[in-house]
Amino acid sequence: MRIFRADRAGIALAVALGGGGLIAGWPALGQQKPESILPPGFDQPTSAPTPSRPRATPSRPVPVATASATPASPATVPGTPLAATSTPLPSATPSPVATDPLTGLPIGQPAAGPVHYVLPAGSRRSLDLIGIVPPDRMMNPAAFGSADGRYIAGLMQATRAPVASRWVSIALRRMLAQPLATPRNVGGADFAAERAWLLLRMGESDLARAIVQAVDPDNYSPRLYDVAMQAALATGDIGAMCPLATTAVTVTDDPSWVLARAMCAGLGSSPTTAPPLMNQAKRIAGGVDLLLAQKIAGRASNRQDITIEWQSVPSLTMWRYGLATALGETIPDELFAGLGPQVAYWRALSPRLTPVARAPFAELAAAQGVLSNAALVDLYGAVDAGDETGVTANAVANDVRNAYVANSRDGRLDALRTLWKGADAGEAAHYGRYVLTARAASRIPLADKTDDSDTLIAAMLSAGFDGRAAEWRGSVGRGSLGWALIALSDPESQQRYSSSDVGAFGSDARKQRMFAAGLAGLGRLDASVAQSYGVDVAGENAWTKAIDRAAAEGRPGEVLILCATGMQTNDWRAVPAQGLFHIVNALRVVGLGAMARMVATEAVTRA
Repeated sequence: MRIFRADRAGIALAVALGGGGLIAGWPALGQQKPESILPPGFDQPTSAPTPSRPRATPSRPVPVATASATPASPATVPGTPLAATSTPLPSATPSPVATDPLTGLPIGQPAAGPVHYVLPAGSRRSLDLIGIVPPDRMMNPAAFGSADGRYIAGLMQATRAPVASRWVSIALRRMLAQPLATPRNVGGADFAAERAWLLLRMGESDLARAIVQAVDPDNYSPRLYDVAMQAALATGDIGAMCPLATTAVTVTDDPSWVLARAMCAGLGSSPTTAPPLMNQAKRIAGGVDLLLAQKIAGRASNRQDITIEWQSVPSLTMWRYGLATALGETIPDELFAGLGPQVAYWRALSPRLTPVARAPFAELAAAQGVLSNAALVDLYGAVDAGDETGVTANAVANDVRNAYVANSRDGRLDALRTLWKGADAGEAAHYGRYVLTARAASRIPLADKTDDSDTLIAAMLSAGFDGRAAEWRGSVGRGSLGWALIALSDPESQQRYSSSDVGAFGSDARKQRMFAAGLAGLGRLDASVAQSYGVDVAGENAWTKAIDRAAAEGRPGEVLILCATGMQTNDWRAVPAQGLFHIVNALRVVGLGAMARMVATEAVTRA
């Protein structure tokens, strides 16, 4: 009996050549001093000016490369400052355009392929509201209220991602992807670019591409062209560049677009224009970068006799990885060394990789919130249904199946224990196994106190099964981990907790502080009690004042971005209890109480 739904997404790919991605690693901050995980200026004492409306510092998306090497590559993306005013819609009557001297076609019309149609004014999408329609909208589109868009964009640019919390990442992803009103003092296309760029750094390559494509090409800004290139390469979607390439070469100084235009000409219906464009590209690129582009262009004419030699390639860039992924080229493992964790999440999402190839990255992606419990179980279902055998992923798939369908409760628990103990070394991988087993854990029948109760509850809550976890209240002892997690997560609880309750949960001092901070942030414990257990509730800095002010003024979008700025580390141990208190409190105040409870439980589980 198979309990999985095999994931067939991405089997039938056309010219788009879907794929994965890569991104440069950002160093984890604040390992010794938790307050240093805040952006510059946010860790100032209370006497420092509050940065309520600082101007955004222009930043540049960076190519994927190892920290020690910056090879010459067409993937360098020059950033542009955010516009100070909104970008106007194009005129209903298009102005005359210049002619491309190479192709004889108007600039703005693709060199090959379908004719470029200019949408009538009534059919254009507004820059005032940009996003994709989610199955369940998380918040009002006016999530930023009256906040200055330059300030919000500056926060997004300064945030190093991924962040510590799976649940903060999930909430931020949902907010960035949903339809949002463009805040004041920033252009809609530029703001979409900042949203997509943050999503890419979080590992959300597919959503980043979707946000880029939610803007009509006629309304692209130079900044959005830059990020659009990165999103296309991160997903290995070469076709996403083609509607943009001819115009992009006239408005940005990124030489990657010259190569992209030549590739798209080769892929289009008029490949005769490709040779002169590729000759032009040869003047600005060479080596593996040019060979990859030529091999992509040759796909349309079945000329694929180019061999890619990786031995002499010193490092990966976005360009190299994106094109290699689209081509199905095997990149040597050593070229992935030193790259940031985003690469694992992008590869976990890649439809160009087999389920077995995606599996090593999938649990890390689940721990970060990039993959859900359902997506992770589906992935192992595809492994189980596939032809590959004798690999680690097959054994995991077998244990997942037994966790659902073993003949007895003990048999299911045995399978769950095997999965929990079998994770690779590292906290993130271990937490990823909690996400993998969350639904199976929720199906275990209630019983008296057992050694597995704490872990079952932690697994359930990793995927948000708070109602089912609360049913285990009678199966855990006061002061146990399961008891503490239920105290934080129970959606129906009106209980107030006391100092003695916090004291009862005292086997681990750090978890105890996080427990006190979470309860106080949820309004279930007096702040003075949390203070007595080492949570600096009374202390203030620029960041605490900023997130408290955003919450008090009802700006949930700003709150979520500030939550991320307060968790710029891969290690939960670097997140201070004071920061957790303000994050949980702010989420609760702006109406995101369920997310606040999940962040609090995650903190106690992972700290």
